Amino acid sequence: MTRFSIIVAFVLACLVAGSSAQESAPSPQQASPAQQPANTAQQPANTAPQAPAPSPPSTAADRQRPSFRSGIDIVSLNVTVTDASSHYVTDLAEGDFSVFEDGVKQSITFFSRRQQPIALSLLLDSSASMEQHLGTLQTAATNFIKKMKPNDIAQVIDFDSRVEIRQGFTGNQSDLQGAIEHTNAGGSTSLHNAIYIALKELRKVKAVSEEDVRRQALIVFSDGEDTSSLVSFEEVLDLAKRSETAIYAIGLRPAGAYRTEFKEAEFVLKQLSQETGGRAYFVTTASELPKIYQQISDELANQYSMAYSSRNPMRNGAWRRIVVRVSKPGLAARTRQGYYGPETGR
Repeated sequence: MTRFSIIVAFVLACLVAGSSAQESAPSPQQASPAQQPANTAQQPANTAPQAPAPSPPSTAADRQRPSFRSGIDIVSLNVTVTDASSHYVTDLAEGDFSVFEDGVKQSITFFSRRQQPIALSLLLDSSASMEQHLGTLQTAATNFIKKMKPNDIAQVIDFDSRVEIRQGFTGNQSDLQGAIEHTNAGGSTSLHNAIYIALKELRKVKAVSEEDVRRQALIVFSDGEDTSSLVSFEEVLDLAKRSETAIYAIGLRPAGAYRTEFKEAEFVLKQLSQETGGRAYFVTTASELPKIYQQISDELANQYSMAYSSRNPMRNGAWRRIVVRVSKPGLAARTRQGYYGPETGR
C-alpha cells in the first residue's frame, strides 16, 4: 500500500495484482539470500515476463471503475468464498460483500468476478530427503503448469541448501515443464531463503498497462523444517505481509518419530498462508500431491477481485487488519489479513 500516480492507481484499482511498493528495503543482514549461488542476480536475461494475450471483453460488472484523484491510496484484495461444504461460490454480487479495516466499514470502489491473469511462483523442495518422492512431485507440478491460461506466467524455483531459479517468469509451458523435470534431490533445506527470493522476484513483475495487471500467488512444497537459511522466519513473514501475494503451502509430513520434528515447519507454512489469504495443506504421502495441486488450481480460478480507498488518514506505517464478510448465511470469505499503512513521505 502506498501513494501512486494517477496511472498506477488506475491500474491497481482495476485489477489489483501489482506488488506493494511500501515494503522497506531489507537491512544488509537481510540481503543475504541474494549472495547465494545461482540466485536472482544470476538469472538469464531472457527470463523477463512475456507479453500477455489480450483479456476477454469485459462484462457490465467488470466495467465498473472508481473515480480517480492523484494520491489516492488503494487497497486491493483477492477474495475466495466457500460454502459449508467447502465448495467455491462464484455468483455473488458486489452488494453481498462488506469490507472492514480495523473494524471500520469501507466503500468498495472496484469489483469483478472475471478471472484475471496470474503471476505464479512455484517452489519445489529438492533436498536430499525428497529423493524418493521427487518423481511424484515433478508430475504433480507439471500437471499444474498444464492448467495455466494462455496469459498466465510462472517461474520455477527449486531449493535445497541453496536456491536456484530454474526458469524465470514465462508463459511458455514447455520451458516451465522442462525446468521442473531438471530438479535433482540433494542437500539440506533452505525454505526461508526460497520464499524470500520468490517474493522478491514477484515484486519485479510490474504492470505497464491494464491488460497485464496480474494477481500474484506463490506455491511452495516442502517435506521438512528449514535447516540452512540465512533469512529468519520473521523477515520472511514481514516481507509476505508487505506483498499482495497469496501463499499456498504444501507440507509432506514425515512418518513415525520424525513427525514431531515437523512441527516448526507446520507453524511456518500455516502462518504464511493465513496472513496472505492462501491455504496450507498437509499430506502424509506424495501420492496426494496431484489432488492438492488441483485444489489450488481450482481456487485460483474462482476468486473475486475488489478494491477500496482506505478511510484511515493516518500515515504512520501501522498494521491495519482487514475482514471481508458475506451477507448470505453459510458462506465464508477468505483474503489477506491486512497490510501496513502508508508512511509520511512515501
